[in-house]
Amino acid sequence: MKQPSHLSEKLLQSAFEQDASDIHFYPQKEATTIYFRIHGKRSFYQQIKNPHYNLLLTYFKFTAGMDIGEVRRPQSGTIFHEHSGTSYSLRLSTLPVNQAESLAIRILPQQASLSLDQLFLFPHQYKQIEQWMLHRAGLILLSGPTGSGKTTTLYSLLQAIIQKHAFQTITLEDPIEKTIQDILQVQVNEKAGITYQTGLKAALRHDPDIIMVGEIRDAQTAKFALEAALTGHLVLSTVHAKHTIGTIHRLKEMGFTTIELEQSLIGIASLQLLPVIIGNHSSRRAAIMELLDGTHLELALKDTSLNKQQLSHSFQNLKRKAYAYGFISKHTLQTL
Repeated sequence: MKQPSHLSEKLLQSAFEQDASDIHFYPQKEATTIYFRIHGKRSFYQQIKNPHYNLLLTYFKFTAGMDIGEVRRPQSGTIFHEHSGTSYSLRLSTLPVNQAESLAIRILPQQASLSLDQLFLFPHQYKQIEQWMLHRAGLILLSGPTGSGKTTTLYSLLQAIIQKHAFQTITLEDPIEKTIQDILQVQVNEKAGITYQTGLKAALRHDPDIIMVGEIRDAQTAKFALEAALTGHLVLSTVHAKHTIGTIHRLKEMGFTTIELEQSLIGIASLQLLPVIIGNHSSRRAAIMELLDGTHLELALKDTSLNKQQLSHSFQNLKRKAYAYGFISKHTLQTL
């Protein structure tokens, strides 16, 4: 039987070479199936016998600083890995299932963030958000499902803005996905008493121009982000919502009033990743954004019914435009 370190190195090397964003382990009765998520789609990698998987799981848990004897509750940890001159942060998460443990690994390359023109299908969209960031105070929100590129976009926006302006920038993240020079990054650690709320309070004492809150998860975090935006700081954050109007509903569910949002909210950008056709193959993904600001934002905050299909930045209109330009396939247009 091969050593678990050899098994893990072979597995990770394959994932890196295939540009996988996640590795999923599905333990079954006699064997464990391994899947890679590549360009948003989960694909079969291989199946290994459970004794091999158990050795691999123990090795990963030990390396990530987890309790290898704990199998009854979920755990999480991080491993930093070097391969072919590239650094990776691996976020590990275990989940007890049917007297076994499932493992998921999120792969986060640590090289310089992609430039904004590499991230987005239509350059005018990110340029509009750059205009939002010229405000000295207020709240900018990015929304979308997990894995839609919200944090990657925030990193790229911050790097672009600090190259032009000497802004004091502080981030609060759980976890820190990528280290960025010239930015103060705070790791949220609830076990150590560093929550989003306590971290935000401390960050405000450091005279920041820009604060990035990794995710608005609850009403309390939302309240502190709003207060920071209303007291002269530019605040960027993310929310899990399908689209811009859904983001407003989420905020109101968290206790924001219409007046508070009118006073603080600069704009909302909802992201969706599309597989881009290059040489008749979908070789990468790029983002389109449903943008809401200005008059349309004011109408949406007042609960005025908006026909989203009439907006030039609706997802459906953007996908039609992408198809017309030959960026995406007809299948992508009809299914995503």
